[in-house]
Amino acid sequence: MLRNAPPFEELLAGCRKQALHLELRDSYADPYEAQRIADWKAGVRHTVDSPRELWWHPWLDLVQETVARGIAVRRARVVSEPVSDYTHALYDRTFANVHAGEDVRWLSRRKTSDIGMPGNDFWLFDDTIVRFGYFAGDGTYLGDEVDDDPAVLRLCARAFDEVWDRATPHAEYRI
Repeated sequence: MLRNAPPFEELLAGCRKQALHLELRDSYADPYEAQRIADWKAGVRHTVDSPRELWWHPWLDLVQETVARGIAVRRARVVSEPVSDYTHALYDRTFANVHAGEDVRWLSRRKTSDIGMPGNDFWLFDDTIVRFGYFAGDGTYLGDEVDDDPAVLRLCARAFDEVWDRATPHAEYRI
């Protein structure tokens, strides 16, 4: 049953083994990221060797703390190719997610036609609760809900696993 989601930090804190994230959009209109995207378009690129304050942010602290508790944090991104500018900028910043402990993979949308997937991005926590994120057509975040219906959990777990198995690890993926 769909219901309002508790705070994301609470869901992650309740994890005992894994948090799985499936991203399905080619761009997001996140005001938090707007400056990063503008900087990227202007040619600014950071690496793990750049001053940490330029690329580290609170999300990465949360991931690092979660991984330190022994929780696997995996993110699979389904992307159109050639990729959008947003996706390219995201790709160039993914070193930070990996550095914090996330395992990230990429899959061309063309390779997903035979995979049954939910219509929305989601986080699946320990196969016990799924958090769907909703976005407008322009990528504006609209909110989220959680669901613990066993059929929905199975659909999300199966979709994530199929994408994950076909996807390319970040270190090997090329744009």
